[in-house]
Amino acid sequence: MPDVPTAPGAPDDPVETDAATNGQLAPGASDESTADASGESVPRRLLAVATRLFAEKGFDRTSVQEIVDAADVTKGAMYHYFDSKDDLLAEVYARVLRMQMTRLEEIAATGGTVTERVRRAASDVVVTTIANLDDATIFFRSLHQLTAAKQREVRTKRRHYHELFRSLIIEGQEQGVFADHVPADLVVDFYFGSVHHLSTWYRPDGKLAPTEVGDHYARLLLDALRPSS
Repeated sequence: MPDVPTAPGAPDDPVETDAATNGQLAPGASDESTADASGESVPRRLLAVATRLFAEKGFDRTSVQEIVDAADVTKGAMYHYFDSKDDLLAEVYARVLRMQMTRLEEIAATGGTVTERVRRAASDVVVTTIANLDDATIFFRSLHQLTAAKQREVRTKRRHYHELFRSLIIEGQEQGVFADHVPADLVVDFYFGSVHHLSTWYRPDGKLAPTEVGDHYARLLLDALRPSS
């Protein structure tokens, strides 16, 4: 789909379009149908550019004009897919969370012991967070700059992930394979606090590969959940 034309010197405020979709593709349009001459879809290009600029300059110091210039699209094209700069930032994180949620749902639905499913889930969220560390870092650094409504929306989506992870902990506690003296809510909050802290110390050129970090984190969690003899 070609860029939607816009008038020269249009302001940074969102413009009215018939396809304002809060970061989603227009109804009836596939991701492929929005590809430009290079074969890359306009939404993906905008997200890639926004991620880079937010990392380099910060969310608050990056303007919509800079984003569309770097992505080589018009403002109208951007507002065709994203209502605002806030939507771009939220989508940077939301696309990672959607991927992680899909993977967690698959892990939770598989056979095997609850211990094995928790081990896989605990390791997976570490590995996928490291694989998308720039996105997660940018988002958590800038979350407070989103509107209150957008913050609530993102936190609701993240809570759904935490609730599914917590259900695995509760399952293990009810089976007696996990200690139940610590509430499952606290276990989840503690574990994901350490996951969100990854961006402060993990380095791709360090000694530990992502899978090794994931294995260590999962082992620490399971050791903490082991019932006392």
